[in-house]
Amino acid sequence: MLPNDSLTGSGVLSKENITNDYRLACESRQVSLLGRKDTMGGRSKFGIFGDGKEVAQIALSRTFRQGDFRSGYYRDQTIEAALGNLTWQQFFAQMYAHADLAHEPSTGGRSMNGHFSTRWLDDDGQWLDQTKLFNSVCDISSTAGQVPRALGLAYASKLYRENKDLQYLTQFSNHGNEIVFATIGDASTSQGMFWEAMNASGVLQVPMLVSVWDDGYGISVPIEYQTTKGSISKALAGLQRNEDEPGIEIFVVNGWDYPALLETYQKAAKICREEQVPVLVHVTEMTQPQGHSTSGSHERYKAKQRLKWEMEHDCNLRFRDWILKNGYATDEELEQIEAEAKETASTSRNQAWQAYRVDLDREYLETIQLLQNAGKESSFSTELSNVVLELSKTYLPVRRDMISSVRKALRILGKENNSFKITLQDFLRKSLEENKERFNSHLYSETADSPLHVKAVDPVFSESSPTVDGREVIRSYFNALFEREPRVVAIGEDIGLIGDVNQGFAGLQEKYGELRITDTGIRETTIVGQGIGLAMRGLRPIVEIQYFDYIYYALSTLTDDLASLRYRTAGGQKAPLIVRTRGHRLEGIWHSGSPMGTMLSSLRGMHVIVPRNFTQAAGFYNTLLKGDDPALIVEPLNSYRQKEVLPDNVGEICIPLGQPEIIREGNDLTIVTYGSMCRIVMEAASQLQSSGIDVEVIDVQTLLPFDINSSIVESIKKTSRVIFADEDMPGSASAYMMQQVVEKQNAYRWLDSPPVTISAKDHRPPYGSDGDYFSKPNMDDIFEAVYKIMHEADPDRYPELF
Repeated sequence: MLPNDSLTGSGVLSKENITNDYRLACESRQVSLLGRKDTMGGRSKFGIFGDGKEVAQIALSRTFRQGDFRSGYYRDQTIEAALGNLTWQQFFAQMYAHADLAHEPSTGGRSMNGHFSTRWLDDDGQWLDQTKLFNSVCDISSTAGQVPRALGLAYASKLYRENKDLQYLTQFSNHGNEIVFATIGDASTSQGMFWEAMNASGVLQVPMLVSVWDDGYGISVPIEYQTTKGSISKALAGLQRNEDEPGIEIFVVNGWDYPALLETYQKAAKICREEQVPVLVHVTEMTQPQGHSTSGSHERYKAKQRLKWEMEHDCNLRFRDWILKNGYATDEELEQIEAEAKETASTSRNQAWQAYRVDLDREYLETIQLLQNAGKESSFSTELSNVVLELSKTYLPVRRDMISSVRKALRILGKENNSFKITLQDFLRKSLEENKERFNSHLYSETADSPLHVKAVDPVFSESSPTVDGREVIRSYFNALFEREPRVVAIGEDIGLIGDVNQGFAGLQEKYGELRITDTGIRETTIVGQGIGLAMRGLRPIVEIQYFDYIYYALSTLTDDLASLRYRTAGGQKAPLIVRTRGHRLEGIWHSGSPMGTMLSSLRGMHVIVPRNFTQAAGFYNTLLKGDDPALIVEPLNSYRQKEVLPDNVGEICIPLGQPEIIREGNDLTIVTYGSMCRIVMEAASQLQSSGIDVEVIDVQTLLPFDINSSIVESIKKTSRVIFADEDMPGSASAYMMQQVVEKQNAYRWLDSPPVTISAKDHRPPYGSDGDYFSKPNMDDIFEAVYKIMHEADPDRYPELF
């Protein structure tokens, strides 16, 4: 039994508040129970719920203010309902994958249940006022994946508080007084992301309040296998702040103790908000009445004694006992609340199901009718009747079943002249287009602010334009950028005091201050997380991964969180972060600088930019900053000391995305490449010219998007031969480029010779000049590959070399 209420008499613990909290806890429990039944009954594909966490989440929500943020995980349904962000009908709509934002506004049916979000963008993709919202960042399933961006969201509050030049951005912050509430299950705290973020929060001193829901298990694995000392608060005790050293504040409270939870969260939020100190609230002795998810029963791995303990310590039951003991309500009153909660949950479920099925049932009947009509006129009436019969036997048919049936019918009809066949074809085309909008839209910005709409601004040169190292070009650009745009901040290892390892920011921290150009520890994941959080709150961060190969440390955050954000919210959230790194032609196993194929596979939803020099890089930074999509820019490492003419308008150049540039015209063969390979290919082209071979060289400039106007095929029409040259692994970016041109642009029609890819060897390159030469494509390789093609075409004119 709980102790007497130590806060009796306060407004927080009025009878009305307490019984409302109990009502919400009961409703949340009931939707969890019904949700599991729906999954087991086939209405939904999967279910994962917040049962056992209700009371702690209610206590947290009591301290949540407009303008605050939740960066949580998939059991936070009670928080979202308490804040008014979630109705129970919407909860069930998400379970059913209802692909209609009017019914499922978090993700438009794109995420499994428990993944909640606040819509930050209006219909035109413009920011809404976050200070008037109870902000919830769209959840991700990746364990601990929500924590890196939580660090960035909290860091934004610090910048808004301390940088007076940002105070005009009133729709994103109230003078930095916002808390970021991160939530995580205790087992997920074993992930490195969590530890990295907690350490960084203590270093940065940001208002991040992390709640650990500790129910003692990670699926079947108990806490003693998860965490040192079996307690995350004990394991993190070394980060506890004291009078002499900053750090984090740590609270421990039981998840069934309603008044203690209220008091703990009030204290924690006050410290976090007013002192800008990160806080850990370790909520212990929680339960998980239905187990981890609908994928299995927890009775398989929990002992009977543990199951008995969980029944006795169920937070809702303990809350009920406390209410009765302290006289806040009678048993009859609580029974009435429980009955009403059950009815509310059931009604919400039924309404959600009816709303989900109404369009599906209409489309189903329409599909059946169309198929039956086609069968009446067809000589294949028996086969078509079987299609109708098969569809009619489908349990709870969805659009997949209907569209598949129509496609099958059209295959059966074949060349038959049937008037209803045309109707079926029209129906199919219309349905495919509608479902493209439902399930395939919003990967990139579809607004007027898309970087694809930014118009070109060419570099301007004059007689006084100096020739300088490439690093001076990019430094001059960043200087102009930081001078004109206060929202831009740069974050990364060694980026501040020494001006980055290649001097692109040399002297700029001294000029613009540490708040705008900031050194970090060696922690790529949370560097990216800082950037994501800042970009979500209206700033324009550029975060640096010092060398391209190190991006693997942050890849899960980039692909699971950033690249998918706009898509998984169906256009409701965005984070226009620019990730800056340097690569191409590096040497050594861990500094090869070339994992481009990995990026192309992982970062759909981001733009991938590969400039060959720093005038180009400046133009692409400007284009991206005028747009609202995230991007990766890979600067060419070996060009920092290559000479370039510094444009007079370096701060204004804009280079359009997805538009290749012909950097050498020719008639015999086309070479398609990018980045530092451009210089090597150009050198080979000069050598080939002396052998009577005239090569056209195309720099694709951006890999995502790739040649949006299909211009490369025009070169192949002229030359009838093509090589795709790249320093990535075989079958990676070079194969991607070939697929884009030969397949999508139909370039095969114009080829007189097979298309060729040139790439690095299968292994990472060893260290040293010889290792590079024998591992990555070099000028000799390019020359000989071109020559071999020409030899096969005209052996008399181009005799075999060796």
